[in-house]
Order: sequence, then C-alpha cells, then structure tokens
Amino acid sequence: MNSNSFRETTILIVDDSPTNLNLLSGFIDNCGWKILIATHSKQAIEIAESEQPDLILLDVMMPGVDGFETCQHLKNNPQTYDIPIIFMTAVADKLEKVHGLSIGAVDYITKPFQSEEVIARIKIHLKIRSLTQQLLEKNQELEQRVLERTAELSQALEDLKQSQMQLVQSEKMSTLGHLIAGVAHEINNPINFIAGNLNHASIYINDLINHLRLYQTYYPKPDQSLIDHADSIDLDYLIEDLPKLISSMKLGTDRISNISTSLRTFSRSDTKVQVAFNIHEGLESTLLILKHLLQATDYRPDIKIIKKYGQMPMVECYPGQLNQVFMNLINNAIDALNESSQSKSYQELLQRPNQIIISTYLVANSRAVAISIKDNGTGMSEETRKCAFDYLFTTKPVGKGTGLGLSISRKIIEDSHKGRLLCHSQLGEGSEFIIEIPICKEFGI
Repeated sequence: MNSNSFRETTILIVDDSPTNLNLLSGFIDNCGWKILIATHSKQAIEIAESEQPDLILLDVMMPGVDGFETCQHLKNNPQTYDIPIIFMTAVADKLEKVHGLSIGAVDYITKPFQSEEVIARIKIHLKIRSLTQQLLEKNQELEQRVLERTAELSQALEDLKQSQMQLVQSEKMSTLGHLIAGVAHEINNPINFIAGNLNHASIYINDLINHLRLYQTYYPKPDQSLIDHADSIDLDYLIEDLPKLISSMKLGTDRISNISTSLRTFSRSDTKVQVAFNIHEGLESTLLILKHLLQATDYRPDIKIIKKYGQMPMVECYPGQLNQVFMNLINNAIDALNESSQSKSYQELLQRPNQIIISTYLVANSRAVAISIKDNGTGMSEETRKCAFDYLFTTKPVGKGTGLGLSISRKIIEDSHKGRLLCHSQLGEGSEFIIEIPICKEFGI
C-alpha cells in the first residue's frame, strides 16, 4: 500500500499574490488538510519534489516562469509526474484551458474564487487520485500474483518434464534390464551344461583315441573289413581333427559365456548407491548389444569401431545409468552414419569407411575421467547443436526418435553423477560427445 495512505493529506498552493494565498488558505483551512505555500515556479518545484503533495493548485499567470512551464516541468519529472494539478486563472479562454489540460493539468478553477467550488474540485480530484492509486496498487498486486503463479506453473512444468524423463529412463532401464538379465540367465544354464560336458567329452575322446592307438600297436594287421571301414571314415584325419573340433566347441562356449557376462554387466541397475565400475567393461557390453547394428547392410559396409582406451581407474557411479548413456550416444552415432551413407556409393564408403572412435582418458588437472564418442557422419549445424539436449527435440522422422535420449543422458551425467556432457559438431564433419564424470562422488566437476 502507498505510504500516502498513512500521512496527512497535503495541498500545495502556488501563487505570487499574497491575497490569493490567504483567500485559498482560508477556504480549505477547516478541511483537515495540510497547506504548503509557494510564490514562484522554482520554489514550487522544490517543494513538490521534497514534500510530494497530494494535489497542487497552480496559478497560470506568474512572473518569470508561468504556470504552464511549471506544469510541464513537474510532469516531466518522475518524482512529481503523477501529482494532480489544478490551474487557477482569471481568463476564461477555452484555448488556454485546452492547452493546460493537454500538458497534464486535471482541472481549472477560475477567479474570483468560490469557496464551495474550490473545495468540491479539490475533493473530487483527491478522491480520483486515491482511487487511481488503489487501482495501481491492486494492479501491481495482481501482476505480482500472476508472476508468482507463472513461476509456480513453470516450475511445475519443469518438474513434470523431469518426472517424465525419470519415468521413461527408469521404465526403459527396468524393462531392458529384466529382458537382458532373463536372456543372460536362459543362455547361462544350457551353456554351463554344454561347457561342463565338453570337458568330460574331451577326456573321453582322448582316452578312446589312446585306446585305439594301443590296438593299432598290438594288432598291426587287422581284418580287411576293419581296414576298409578305417579308410571310409578317414580314421587318421578323424583322430587328428576330433580334438581340434572339441577345442573349437570349447572356444564357442567360452564366447557365449562371455556374452552372457557382458549382458549382465550392461543390465546392472545400481540406482540407490554408487559403486566402483570399470568404464571399459560398460563400453564393451554396450558395443556387444549394438553389434548387429554395426554390421554391413545392402547399402553400406561395416561401421568400424576404433578404440583408444587409456589407463582408467575404477569410477564410482551408477553402472546401469552410465551404460544407458553409452547406448544412447553410440546408437545416435550409428543413426548419423546410416543417414550419411544414403548419399554415398558403396565404393565411396569402402574408401572412406564409416567409423566411431571411442576414447577414454583422464581429464587434465582434474579428478575426473572422460569418455569421447566421435563419428564421421553428417554432423550438425550450430542451430541444431544448441538444441540437441532440449527436451523432446529430435531431427529424426516421426516414430523414429522420442527426443528424450540426449536430455535423459545429460540428466544422468550432470544431475546423478555431477559431471558434464559436452557436444562438438560441425556440419559435414561429424559429431563428438564427451562425457566427463568425477572418479569419486566426493569430487565434482
């Protein structure tokens, strides 16, 4: 509320005539208003600035600076522009009144003065000013409430966006984690059975071969039918190749077992506490899952993966979340390379292969590690790069992208891990995303 509401109503009378000053003062002396007096323009302006009267009675005809100039000065001054001014004049010229009203006056009082008219006009304009101030204050209050409500709604919208991203992230990782864990479990049981039996089969086969060698040593002249059968099955080759076959099968079961381990590594979802994690294991498990997308198609050769792994310590993180970021970024790089391949011939792609370079290194002068995922695809314009992490922003066709991958990835890296997710890109030159995260949760970036 305006401070004028708590103080005495003040009227400033400006007139060079002592007679008029005494007369006007007498008229309004019993109205309970405080009266201020000025006899020339400069004095009136100084009093108006310092005392901030509620209304000014201003004589038009004054020596030196007249009332019109004084009014214009007061209306041009931010301190006094809203004080209502009533001109006092003995001239009943309509053009003069129009001029006075056009420069900011609210009314005219003509001489000789009538006490009832003077008091009535003052009261009317004091009331108008009071109502105007109340409206302004109410408007300011409403504007403030609108700003506060807008801020609340903006925050609610941001919270909703974050909740949606968190829900999508959690649901995606939960579904993917359960699926991969289930597949890994289903693979693990039969492969363990096969691997265990292969060990026994290898021993049994070696024993049988040794036993057969003994027969050949002690019975060097077998029956002709045995000789014919040995020739038909190429016994010497079978004896030589069968152990190799078992060894090859053993390598295959070991490979499948490693794949199962990698799947379990990727599906880890330690969401409640950070744990020590090998970044390279996370990258390898992600590449394994995306391997089928890297293989050659009808319109392009294989996408080459170039690994430039540095010496990396274990990092305290949420492995499941970090693996999701790896998958989002590598999958985006594959999409970018597929898009760029459509404008090139197969031969061009053989000469300049599609490639993704994955580098890991320690950040200089920092207790942090960095993971760089760089492709040689189409790259992005500066406008697109600036929007890349925006919520729901995507350059992919409808149904191909949600616009959540990069925004979720940035939230995981910057909010959950107190790190940074950076993007460097140039149109026609490819894109590079760099993840920087502290080695321990005590260290931020």
